[in-house]
Amino acid sequence: MLVIGLANAALAAAIRRLRGFLIYSSTRIEEMRAGEYALHVQAEGLGITNTGGVEGHRPFLVSLMGPRIGDESVFDAEHSVSGDHKSLSGYTPTHAVDVIAFRNRPVDHVVTTLLTAAIIDEIGGIANAELREDQLPIVAGLPGLVITTTDPWPAARGSATFLRARAEQPGFRILK
Repeated sequence: MLVIGLANAALAAAIRRLRGFLIYSSTRIEEMRAGEYALHVQAEGLGITNTGGVEGHRPFLVSLMGPRIGDESVFDAEHSVSGDHKSLSGYTPTHAVDVIAFRNRPVDHVVTTLLTAAIIDEIGGIANAELREDQLPIVAGLPGLVITTTDPWPAARGSATFLRARAEQPGFRILK
């Protein structure tokens, strides 16, 4: 799972852009509610050529949440434990988009990351990627990195450029 923090989301416009992008980029989509989508994505559709022999559609849940949309209590809980956003990223997120994979193969880690980067291209925001402590030095010099932190756990915040660079690292995997 990766989380995108959005600053001052224009909610209706963000939902329209997110929905339009997901309809275009998925092979199957079901709108659970406004801003929440169950979908299937083809790795090849995101430019992934090495699927590790895994074929077929990769299932995901993409969920926009925050004030007036989704489960506000989940949004509040996730953002209350992840540090001082303003001092770390330059803003306090008003909304978030969770990108959740339902499979855990190496290709799913790459698809999750590149799907998250593509969503950022569409609606903006900064991704929060939890890390293992030994991954901090690996991400330190990557383009698009906004900041790394170890409080309350190791994490990196970065742009779509950061996510794409991170996905190219040998042995790449995301946490959660």
